Amino acid sequence: MSLGMEHDAGSRFAAGLFSPAATMHRPGDGHALLAPVLVLNASYEPINVCAARRALVLVLKGVAMTEEENGHFLHSARVAMRLPSVIRLLEYRRIPHQSRALSRKNILLRDRNTCQYCATVLPSSELTLDHVIPRSRGGSSTWENLVACCHACNRRKGNQSPVEAHMKLMREPRAFNLHTSRHIMRLMGRSDDKWRKYLFY
Repeated sequence: MSLGMEHDAGSRFAAGLFSPAATMHRPGDGHALLAPVLVLNASYEPINVCAARRALVLVLKGVAMTEEENGHFLHSARVAMRLPSVIRLLEYRRIPHQSRALSRKNILLRDRNTCQYCATVLPSSELTLDHVIPRSRGGSSTWENLVACCHACNRRKGNQSPVEAHMKLMREPRAFNLHTSRHIMRLMGRSDDKWRKYLFY
């Protein structure tokens, strides 16, 4: 899909909004740009979750429109924009039913930013990925062998299996397919009433 000149302008405008001069209007809301936003297809089908910053860029580019707002807004010298809680794509995207691409981002999303050994919830920057069966012992980089892990647990486990390290996984890691994705969206939606009408039907 070509974004065209209007979308390029939106990109430049977004870059201006996200310059160091742009700040959250409410004191102490520095993490508001990282808040989860529900992404709907043009058909209103829930298809993804992204950060508020990414959602705002999609809206400014003309790729999506805001359906619900989260009560915060981004304030710069020129403009104040409300941050979205739910956005909808303006053109329908065909979403394959196979598993999502294996990536750090998707592993953390599947595991809900929770260390799978000690159950601590942390920002993405404070988590790493652990190979359940270490790579040095034949463990592969697959959905079934990668989990979100805090640095403390990662150091404790080292080059051992969970059994050898006397550590237990919260749950068996599995591929992140469409069913898993919808389940996670519903779990996240319980904390945001504005998501409910799009997820609980």
